[in-house]
Amino acid sequence: MHDSTSAMDTLFVLMGAVMVLAMHAGFAFLELGTVRRKNQVNALVKILSDFAISTIAYFFIGFFVAYHVGFFQSASTLSANNGYELVRFFFLLTFAAAIPAIVSGGIAERSRFYPQLAATFLLVAFVYPFFEGLAWGGNLGFQAWLTRTFGAPFHDFAGSVVVHAVGGWIALAAVLMLGPRHGRYGKNGEMYAHPPSNIPFLALGAWILTVGWFGFNVMSAQKIGDISGLVAVNSLMAMVGGTLAALVAGRNDPGFVHNGPLAGLVAVCAGSNLMHPLGALITGAVAGGLFVWLFTLTQNRWRIDDVLGVWPLHGVCGVWGGIAAGIFGLKALGGTGGVSFWSQLIGTGAGVLIAFVGGLIVYGVLKAVVGIRLDEEQEYMGADLSIHKISSTPKYDQ
Repeated sequence: MHDSTSAMDTLFVLMGAVMVLAMHAGFAFLELGTVRRKNQVNALVKILSDFAISTIAYFFIGFFVAYHVGFFQSASTLSANNGYELVRFFFLLTFAAAIPAIVSGGIAERSRFYPQLAATFLLVAFVYPFFEGLAWGGNLGFQAWLTRTFGAPFHDFAGSVVVHAVGGWIALAAVLMLGPRHGRYGKNGEMYAHPPSNIPFLALGAWILTVGWFGFNVMSAQKIGDISGLVAVNSLMAMVGGTLAALVAGRNDPGFVHNGPLAGLVAVCAGSNLMHPLGALITGAVAGGLFVWLFTLTQNRWRIDDVLGVWPLHGVCGVWGGIAAGIFGLKALGGTGGVSFWSQLIGTGAGVLIAFVGGLIVYGVLKAVVGIRLDEEQEYMGADLSIHKISSTPKYDQ
């Protein structure tokens, strides 16, 4: 019976890892459809290359930083319990690799390729797993202190804060370090739009992410015996709430509509195993509205050139998700309980601080040492030709 349960747990987590791995295609196509055509090849190459670098960084350093588990043992030892710890690494790697995938959308169209790969290594090896270890690994007594002080630990079931808020706030630091794309804003306050190059690809990316998200959330249980239909339905309700809110607030704009479900899903991750479905619906709807409002504000008022709006989508909606778990997870509001609003607020704040400061350090050092931005001529030509020497739309097709 033990062998059978171990095998089922291993298969369960492996299926989750594959579903979240597929989400990286969603990141790629969402960026590909949003950037201009001269940067589409770069979007695809970045996501795949970032995943490869993330694997190396997390295997050799990051997983140990977060969980004090390493892989310098014999294959026979590693394959114990059907290799469960190996597939758990694979599953959590797909979360870690989401950090540079999120950042990629914010810094698109003007970042240098190899310095970004260096940033990916540092972020996945050190910055992300440091907070991951605090929240999910029990490191430094952080969760124990919150439990003693407020009666419950910081709760983030599937990564609203650990993954999404951290990725979004790192991205904000990177975007501020890079500055806006040339020609995006005029000297006298003018704004020049760079419309999405391919709405169907943008929509495809959003759909891939949406479907994969049910593996992201449901399989965060990591044991088949802990699987919960509540997580699945709450994810569904938050997705719908985010879609409808973005549809209305965004006035039918397809870019907002297709990011709306992602905003809802980002927000529900933390409390998806705690909330009543109506609480999840409200959480998703608030996130969808937040994304539309903040995307417009950052781009038009604050002149922050976050190309895909990853700070509003992941950074802010992730923060809202961490806090919402402390609201709609309460029994008084239909939740299962066992959560503290103050623990959620402090844990979320810690994630934001670590991410933003870590992002400033990583990108600040790289900017000072090697530079992180394409020059004006390379940016005008486009990252596809400047970096990869090929266009997604060749002028002559023979």
